[in-house]
Amino acid sequence: MKQTRASDTRSLKPFLVLWSGQAASLFGSQLVQFALIWWLTTTTGSATTLALASLMGLLPQVVLGPFVGVLVDRWNRRMTMLLADGLVALATVVLVLLFWSGQTAVWHVFIVLFVRALGGAFHWPAMQSSTTLMVPHNYLTRIQGLNQTLNGSLNIVSAPLGALLLDVLPMQGVLMIDVITAVFAIIPLLIIHIPQPDVPARPSGQPANFWREFWADMGAGLRYLRTLPALMLLMGMAMIINLVLNPAFTLMPLLVTNHFQGTALHLGFIESSFGVGVLIGGLLLSVWGGFQRRIVTSLVGLITMGIAILLVGITPAGLFWLAVAATFVVGTSNSLTNGPVLALFQVLVVPEMQGRIFTLLNSLAAAMSPLGLILAGPLADQLGVQAWFVIGGTVTILMGVIAFFIPMIMNMEDATAVTLSAAPLGETAVADPTL
Repeated sequence: MKQTRASDTRSLKPFLVLWSGQAASLFGSQLVQFALIWWLTTTTGSATTLALASLMGLLPQVVLGPFVGVLVDRWNRRMTMLLADGLVALATVVLVLLFWSGQTAVWHVFIVLFVRALGGAFHWPAMQSSTTLMVPHNYLTRIQGLNQTLNGSLNIVSAPLGALLLDVLPMQGVLMIDVITAVFAIIPLLIIHIPQPDVPARPSGQPANFWREFWADMGAGLRYLRTLPALMLLMGMAMIINLVLNPAFTLMPLLVTNHFQGTALHLGFIESSFGVGVLIGGLLLSVWGGFQRRIVTSLVGLITMGIAILLVGITPAGLFWLAVAATFVVGTSNSLTNGPVLALFQVLVVPEMQGRIFTLLNSLAAAMSPLGLILAGPLADQLGVQAWFVIGGTVTILMGVIAFFIPMIMNMEDATAVTLSAAPLGETAVADPTL
């Protein structure tokens, strides 16, 4: 589907119909996610259980991430999204029946969380890659802004609403909301045409070999990544940060119940505060634009985030609202950290490699989270949940400070930064502040 910007007259209406259905489904999914995590918290009271639950949601992304981008580019994207949405809805229906019959066990929830994450691992790249083919070029930036607004708004609304629904509905009633909203996502996929990208012609006389072509694409992406040592340093930083931060946020329900003696509504306040912070940080970044060097904005945001997370960990039990305020700062800093660094990635990576490189970077960054969860669960059970917030905040601050003293990172956006591709790696292995 080759169109120039000047001749791009595609209607935005089909995409907005599709997007609205997906937004409704995402809202239901976030309600279910909150409800299931709260059920695990109140049923087991175990940090290890919460860590395992998060591990179930991470494994598909970590294991399949490097391969999904290549597969989605080759498969029919409409069918990929249909099957992914259907799989998630079916898994939720099974869990509804288990709760209704009173036979639900913790391992049932683990399996459902894994299946939902498996569907999401294929759905997200299929939806993102379809957007370019459905949206007129002059609307692409606005659509991305719409996506950010949706994500921030859902973070604000879904947690407190989920807490209120748990007070008036049985668990199976809350889960059925996700099944209903999934229908709103599936129906547009049945009636709306989603174009496929142009496939490069195979050399004449060469037989099709899916796996040969698949591994050739993967190998090209890996070879390209090796030519960008500054990007690899940023990736290393992301791995270290995810190792310590993801477990901290996974343990937030236990911090609310055990330390602050709170309820589901208190957890909702914490998560909404984070969502408001993400929105405010995004607006601030769009109006202000950040410092002249994008990397400085990201590192200042990273250090501020570490300080706020450390504050959450040392907040006394009687000062719950101080933790809410600190979480707001975490959300604001998250936007200021991730926004500029994502722009840096787009500058450093050529367009034809961005799909493979971004998927690979996300997978490698997320790969450290399972190790962190394995360590955090037992450690938090022994030392208390607050200890992991202190560890996570301290390490995050150190990563931000150390990065200021690594020339390859600080100089990566200079006009001459391309020459850094041939420079040797420094001894300090740190990398990207994307969380």
